Amino acid sequence: MRPLAPQSGMHPADGGGMDSLAVALAASATTIVTRMNFTAAPGQVWDVLMFYEEIEVPPPMLLRLLLPLPIRTEGSKRAVGDVATCVYQGGHLRKRVTHIDPCNYYGFEVVEQHLAVGNGLLLTGGCYTLRELPSRGTEVAVTTRYVSRKRPDWLWQPIEAAVCHMFHRHLLNSMRRKIESG
Repeated sequence: MRPLAPQSGMHPADGGGMDSLAVALAASATTIVTRMNFTAAPGQVWDVLMFYEEIEVPPPMLLRLLLPLPIRTEGSKRAVGDVATCVYQGGHLRKRVTHIDPCNYYGFEVVEQHLAVGNGLLLTGGCYTLRELPSRGTEVAVTTRYVSRKRPDWLWQPIEAAVCHMFHRHLLNSMRRKIESG
C-alpha cells in the first residue's frame, strides 16, 4: 500500500517527500479535535501518554459496532521516526512519530492503513496537545485527521465527527482512569 502521509516529516504544504496522492489526501483531510481537562500536571499526563499502550476498558457498544476493535500496539512510539503498528480486529495501522515536544505535543502520521474504518475513511495522522491550566491541571486535545470518500458530505461529515469525538472521549477517559489509579 502506498504511504498516506509525508515520508520526511515535513508539512504537507511543503511537498517534502510526498507523492501527488499523499498531497491530495493531506489537502482534503478533515480535522477533528476533542479536548478534556485533567486534574494532573502536564508531566504526569505526558508520562501516561508516552507509556500508554492499550485501552483496558472495552469501548461503548456504539463504537464497537462502528469501528474496528483494537487488540494491541507493537513497536516503539517514543522518538521521532519511530513506527508503531496498531493491530485491530480485521487489520492494522502503522503510525510514524513526526514531532515530539515533551509535555506539550506528540504528533504522528499514518503511513500505512490495512484496515476498514467507517466504511472508507483514510486516516492520515493526528496529535496530542497538552496545555497547562491555571488550576495546575492539564487540558489534553486529541486531533485526528482523515479523508472521507462518503457522499454527500453534508450528510456524512456530522456523523463521522460525532463518532470521532466519541472515540476520542473513550481514549481520554481511559487515560484519565490510568492517571487516577496511580
